[in-house]
Amino acid sequence: MLGPNLTAAARRKTRQVRVGSVLVGADAPISVQSMTTTKTSDVDGTLQQIYALAGAGADIVRCTCNREEAAEGLARIVPRSPVPIIADIHNNHRMALAALDAGVHGLRLNPGNITDPDKIKEVAAAARDRGVSIRIGVNAGSLDSRLYQKYGGATPEALVESARVELAYFEEVGFADVKISVKASYVPLMIEAYRLLADTTDHPLHLGVTEAGPGVAGLIKGTAGIATLLAEGIGDTIRYSLTADPVEDLIACPSCGRAEIDVIAVANAAMAAFGEQEIPLQVAVMGCVVNGPGEARDADLGIAAGRRKGHLFIKGRNVAVIPEDEMVHALVHYAERLLVEGADAVLASSDLEGARKAAEADRAALLDEKGADANASETAVELIRRHLRDGEA
Repeated sequence: MLGPNLTAAARRKTRQVRVGSVLVGADAPISVQSMTTTKTSDVDGTLQQIYALAGAGADIVRCTCNREEAAEGLARIVPRSPVPIIADIHNNHRMALAALDAGVHGLRLNPGNITDPDKIKEVAAAARDRGVSIRIGVNAGSLDSRLYQKYGGATPEALVESARVELAYFEEVGFADVKISVKASYVPLMIEAYRLLADTTDHPLHLGVTEAGPGVAGLIKGTAGIATLLAEGIGDTIRYSLTADPVEDLIACPSCGRAEIDVIAVANAAMAAFGEQEIPLQVAVMGCVVNGPGEARDADLGIAAGRRKGHLFIKGRNVAVIPEDEMVHALVHYAERLLVEGADAVLASSDLEGARKAAEADRAALLDEKGADANASETAVELIRRHLRDGEA
């Protein structure tokens, strides 16, 4: 509790924007973002990472969209993601348009990379029409050369002017659903740029120290910048930019429209059930039996949901059918058996054929009910391909 002579800085008043189901700014809680490190064209690998990040508490996840294959990957990722997805756009404004076709919930544009006003306004107008927010992501390391020369370097004033120039283009087409960041690797520069920006706009601010570095050193550097500003009431959403895996986690399913369970809830329950046990096994929780055992075939042990049952598998082979409400208990039980008896003995004592037939029956029923493309992702992929071909004509 604060003493009589101490006061907390009031949080800066901002307008509010929406990123999918997450509100940013005004009185919304400060949201936490992260970014995948996979190639976005690797749909299942990227979804695996998104689910791990969501399970670790990320509210929003950003994925790179730097080529057509990445945009097509987003079309398959977005409907299966448990959290809103932002597309990180590099040098090609057409990738921003393709990401909008893919159904992303937000875009990140770097003013230092896309500098043509007409292209910037085209993207802003398309986002406006779709109700998708944009983050103006200024970066000291990629500042527009004209501003670098004007200010004699990447100064706080240069970073803020970069953001305001971009914002003016957006305003020309009536687009205002904007977040802004002015990141730098040098913490004092980052802090001063955000302070200046906070004095000149009421748009919500995304805080981060870019290229903070690896491990503990990067964490300390990021915290120094982010925490300083939060203590001053500045900041509405945050991201740590670390040179590291974004999260360690138990394997959880990249879910889809066929998912029969809340994958994250079951994965978290499994982690809690294993507690402090040092069981050297890789455990998978999969949303449905259609692709689950195959996608997690390298896991030592896993379970996939299907028609109010859990299909338990070891090294991709179905070994038992478990009532849905006993899935977590079964994972712990079989993990303990594997440690004591070994995989070969557990497999030998199981009704493999019966488990396989039960899984196949549920798999066929789910495919018949919801189809092979449960999210109509391929329709979005075709739209992306058509628009990109039209743009080349």
